[in-house]
Amino acid sequence: MNRPVDRVLLLVLDSCGCGAAPDAARYGDQGANTLGNLSRAVGGLRLPHLGRLGLGHLTAIAGVPPDPAPIGAHGRMREQSPGKDTTTGHWELAGLVLDRAFPTFPDGFPAEFIDRFVSAVGRGVLGNVAASGTEIIERLGREHLQTGKFIVYTSADSVFQVAAHEEVIPLPELYAACQVARRLCDEYGVGRVIARPFVGQPGAFRRTYHRRDFSLPPPRPTVLDRIQEAGLPVVGVGKIEDIFAGRGLTASLHTEGNDDGMRRALQALVELRQGLVFCNLVDFDMLYGHRRDVAGYARALEAFDAFLPHILRELTPRDLVLLTADHGNDPTWSGTDHTREDVPLLAFSARPPVQADLGVRVGFYDVAQTLCEAFALPAWERGISILPQVLAN
Repeated sequence: MNRPVDRVLLLVLDSCGCGAAPDAARYGDQGANTLGNLSRAVGGLRLPHLGRLGLGHLTAIAGVPPDPAPIGAHGRMREQSPGKDTTTGHWELAGLVLDRAFPTFPDGFPAEFIDRFVSAVGRGVLGNVAASGTEIIERLGREHLQTGKFIVYTSADSVFQVAAHEEVIPLPELYAACQVARRLCDEYGVGRVIARPFVGQPGAFRRTYHRRDFSLPPPRPTVLDRIQEAGLPVVGVGKIEDIFAGRGLTASLHTEGNDDGMRRALQALVELRQGLVFCNLVDFDMLYGHRRDVAGYARALEAFDAFLPHILRELTPRDLVLLTADHGNDPTWSGTDHTREDVPLLAFSARPPVQADLGVRVGFYDVAQTLCEAFALPAWERGISILPQVLAN
């Protein structure tokens, strides 16, 4: 089959939004702008490679002016599904649109739910409130060490999170408890159950990269399924396997943070002759966005920018890189939750784009349509491919 593209690298900079969406006020996020507000808070970002790709055209980013002749195509994407969580964003990138947001539990989960969980796992729980993960571990960690009870909490996202010290509750038991919770959460339509292991002592607890997400499976096939069914490899890097419950993937590589994710994504691309590498870089969100760590977020962006030349050197004229995000998480914003924002779309190859400005894309699912055209598959049910604007025939 004559495909326009051999390999695609789809990179999700988790939470790297580029300005409040038109409906942001409904979520309390009017004025949020992860890239813009962050850049001003640190006195400017040093992102020369992202700037050359056109990032500075998407929003006002201190230190990253609009490049007059970018080497990539650039645009913004506007989510059509309600909500602002990880699962919703990734599913829409893969072509699915939700009719309604996943349910949330701002007052904690119902007592009946918790009772069933406790009975099934044989341990009590602490918490069952909406809270920041680092804060609740510090607040309840000492009692957890003394009692062996799970720390259970949620957030503004549709999540049931279970935290446990690795020396108190071994990882296999924590994961098994989360699988129990996943079955219970299916009845409520909860998006994700997340295992949140940690180590250390009171006053110095630290979450580890042994986190696991147990997601509700996509309700319908995604573009990942279509690519896989066409006989092409689909490699998930980072938490992609968790987000899609393993659906549509031929291989999965779990990672320990951004640096490991970047290296493993590049290695997967090098080893691939054709197909898709789909990578989530989690630290932007997990370590810096939720913790409102402005300086850390800036350093992570600059580290990613410094890694980009390694990717650029690997590309051939028959490769395509799509760089985007799944939602915002403005570290200058109030609270510790995601922010409802447009997300970047940078597209580049080893050849200059046919058209640099991709405009505002109505729906993350333009990515799914682009993947279908890139691999010469039947058109997706929605979306407009950017391939003609990026690669010449």
